[in-house]
Amino acid sequence: MLVDIDTGWGGAFNIARAIRSLAKAGAAAVHMEDQVGQKRCGHRPGKELVTAGEMVDRIKAAVDARTDEQFLLMARTDALANEGMAAAIERAQAYVAAGADMIFAEAVTELAQYTEFRKAVGVPILANITEFGQTPLWTRDELKAAGVDIILYCCGAYRAMNAAALKVYEAISRGGHAEERGGADADAGGAV
Repeated sequence: MLVDIDTGWGGAFNIARAIRSLAKAGAAAVHMEDQVGQKRCGHRPGKELVTAGEMVDRIKAAVDARTDEQFLLMARTDALANEGMAAAIERAQAYVAAGADMIFAEAVTELAQYTEFRKAVGVPILANITEFGQTPLWTRDELKAAGVDIILYCCGAYRAMNAAALKVYEAISRGGHAEERGGADADAGGAV
């Protein structure tokens, strides 16, 4: 299980506590990003980044807290949208040098950028494929050919669940009951 710990939830003490707690709970890896504490979605405008040095310190705190070398640390950089490709790669390389086992480059807009990241960092990279984001909805084969090792489909399932829930509530609103739900509810024995 890969767990998103945002910016680490505070300073070095908080990051260390998160790493130890998640490893104890059975997580296999975390990803932590280089935005400021009051972060934004990686595909939205107005993101603010900490310095590369501050993110390196976050990674070092996570590395120092790790008690199992099999527990992996993924560093996410949001620098591509704010600072450009060269700066994003420079950050990613610093994060790997600090101990990150993998890189998550956020809001990538061209397939060739993944290839550049992969060559530059020499560790596995992740592609975040989400509807309505900056990254096009490339196929697994396209991403694999570009050097992507892991694909995160973060939002599709809950958006589908929300659409199904909307149908139920619209049926209730129309008829005052949920008999018109249709779909998968037959498998649940008609229970709401």
